[in-house]
Amino acid sequence: MKLEGLVFDMDGTLVDTEELHRQAFNQAFLEFDLGWDWSPDRYTELLAVSGGVDRIASYIDSLGLPAAEKIRLRRLVPGIHRVKTSNYGELLGSHAARLRPGVARLIEEAHGAGLRVGLAATSSSVNVDRLLASVFGEEGRRLIGAAVSVDQVARKKPAPDIYELLLSMLSVPASGCVGFEDSANGLAAAKAAGLYTVVTPTRWTRSQKFIGANLLLPSLGDCDQPLDPVHATVVGASYLDLARLRALRSVASLAAITRAAES
Repeated sequence: MKLEGLVFDMDGTLVDTEELHRQAFNQAFLEFDLGWDWSPDRYTELLAVSGGVDRIASYIDSLGLPAAEKIRLRRLVPGIHRVKTSNYGELLGSHAARLRPGVARLIEEAHGAGLRVGLAATSSSVNVDRLLASVFGEEGRRLIGAAVSVDQVARKKPAPDIYELLLSMLSVPASGCVGFEDSANGLAAAKAAGLYTVVTPTRWTRSQKFIGANLLLPSLGDCDQPLDPVHATVVGASYLDLARLRALRSVASLAAITRAAES
C-alpha cells in the first residue's frame, strides 16, 4: 500500500530525554523527602513501565515496606508526578534538546513529499508542548500534523490506543503508515495498531527485546552521522531516507503476502 504517513514516539525516539526525566524524578523525591534516588541502572529497569505515574507506583510496589506504608506512599504519587513534571519543564528549558540523528531530515523529507507526520508520546500534554517548542520552534511545528499524549487515551503503551487515536486524527490508515519507536512497549503498541515499525533504541532501552520489529537500527543515520557498515548494508545506504524506507516496507509487504498465500 502507498506510504501516506510517519508516526513517531517522542521521548527516546525523537530526542533522548530520559536523563532529564531521571533527574526530574530524583528532584521530586528530594522535595517530598522520600530518600529515593534512581540511579541510571535502576531507571533503565523502571523504563519497562510506561508512564511516570505508573513507574512511581511500580517502584513503590517493589519496596520492602509494610502494606500500610505502601498505601500511604501511593496516595502521594499524583503530587510527586506533578512536581516531577514541573521539574522536567525547567530542566528542558535550561538544556538544548537535540533531535536524534536523521529525525529532522526524515520529517522534512516526508513533509515535502506530502506525507502526514504525527507524534505518539507517553509524556503528558504539557511535556509534549515544551519539547516540541524546544526542538522544532514555532516554524518547525508546521511539520507535525497531529500529536497525541498519554493523558488523552485510556490505556498506555503497550496497548495500541495512542497510535489508534493518532492515526484517526491524521486520517491515515495503519497500513499506509510507518511507526518509529525506541522501546519494547512502544514497539508492542505500534505493532498492535498494525504499523510497520522501525526501532532505534537508546542506551536506556537497547537491552530490551524487540521481537517483531520490521527494522532495528542504532539510529536513522545522517550525512554527518552515518550508520555503521553492518546496518548500512541492511538499509542499503548510509542513512534511512524516504526512498529506502519505501523500498524496505514494500519488501516486507511482499513477504507477508507470500507467507499468507503459502499458509
